[in-house]
Amino acid sequence: MEHSTWHKLLKEELPYHYFSKINQFMDKVYEEGTIYPPRDKVFNALLETPFEEVRVVILGQDPYHGPNQAQGLSFSVPETIPAPPSLVNILKELGEDLGLRSHHDLTSWAEQGVLLLNACLTVPAGQANGHAGQIWEPFTDAVIKVLNQKDTPVVFILWGGYARKKKALVTNPKHAIIESAHPSPLSAYR
Repeated sequence: MEHSTWHKLLKEELPYHYFSKINQFMDKVYEEGTIYPPRDKVFNALLETPFEEVRVVILGQDPYHGPNQAQGLSFSVPETIPAPPSLVNILKELGEDLGLRSHHDLTSWAEQGVLLLNACLTVPAGQANGHAGQIWEPFTDAVIKVLNQKDTPVVFILWGGYARKKKALVTNPKHAIIESAHPSPLSAYR
């Protein structure tokens, strides 16, 4: 990500040395235990969807916290891994509403301009929301803020209460916001 437009824009938005803080945080947590996604996939959302190509943002809360699930794209898992319940609900709705069949691995969405971003980019194994409030929110808020400055329209899909809190960061009238319940079975059909 270091030589990308993302890096340049985020360096302008974040305080000096913030990237160093992120690296220090990652050095520490990956040394202490099992963290998802693998370190080389933490920034996959930004790597797979260049700034210039973003048309849609789907904002999740944090990566899946089970073995081999998280791959740096919110709601996506490798094709060889069973779909977690939230992804099952997303794929079910796509099938029912649009007749589309999609794969568990949503990389093709990212390649088409859908930024699959989690508010927290890492999570300890088995601990949903385990890194909330530690380092990631200012970073992902900065991602949303630089996207808010785009001249081309972006659709922000905010699923669940946590994602809806980010609505205040989207102030550009060119952009659209879609809010809904989180696709988790605990809230998807409320």
